[in-house]
Amino acid sequence: MDILWQYQFRIILLGDSTVGKSSLLKRFTDGVYSDVADPTVGVDFYARALDVEPGVKIKLQLWDTAGQERFRSITTSYYRNSVGGLLVFDLTNRKSFEHVRDWHREVTEHILPHHMVYILVGHKSDLTRERRVHRGEAEHLAAELGVRYVETSAKCNSNVEHAFELLARDIYELMKMGEISARDGWDGVKSGLTAKVLYPAEEEEEREKSCNC
Repeated sequence: MDILWQYQFRIILLGDSTVGKSSLLKRFTDGVYSDVADPTVGVDFYARALDVEPGVKIKLQLWDTAGQERFRSITTSYYRNSVGGLLVFDLTNRKSFEHVRDWHREVTEHILPHHMVYILVGHKSDLTRERRVHRGEAEHLAAELGVRYVETSAKCNSNVEHAFELLARDIYELMKMGEISARDGWDGVKSGLTAKVLYPAEEEEEREKSCNC
């Protein structure tokens, strides 16, 4: 039986092949890691629930996209129906970092006039000797794109949970501000059976003060 959730966010993982998108998802959803990973063919699906604040459970519907060019026509159809994206590159692979802007541009063009909430993820942080991208460079790119930056390792289970939580909380905060909302014909955000009524921060504070319960 599904755990009751207030909202469902559809999240898509973007990046070149072999950067470790599937490893991140398996670690986050199943708590497992394998050194052997078959390339994703088309799109794979994962799911997990998170508590973004007391009493608010978010179900993350996670889509793992193939990084190979030949699958691009399949994966682009998933862009428009996603509210959030993890832009993933391999810290030991300079080209995967250089391709981040291409991924960001491609997705942004496909979802216009709508927007997606991104987070930049430098993966395989455990491979310190093979590192080819400095933290400062990645942080500079994140600033250019206007997104957060996190370094992760699925192998060591470092910051994996943190990366997904940050993205979910950013989306939720934008919902509270009224900048993102569920809408007909779009699967990016869906309301559950127990959807929480969201109020602007000032109004929420006043409601809490006046509550006698």
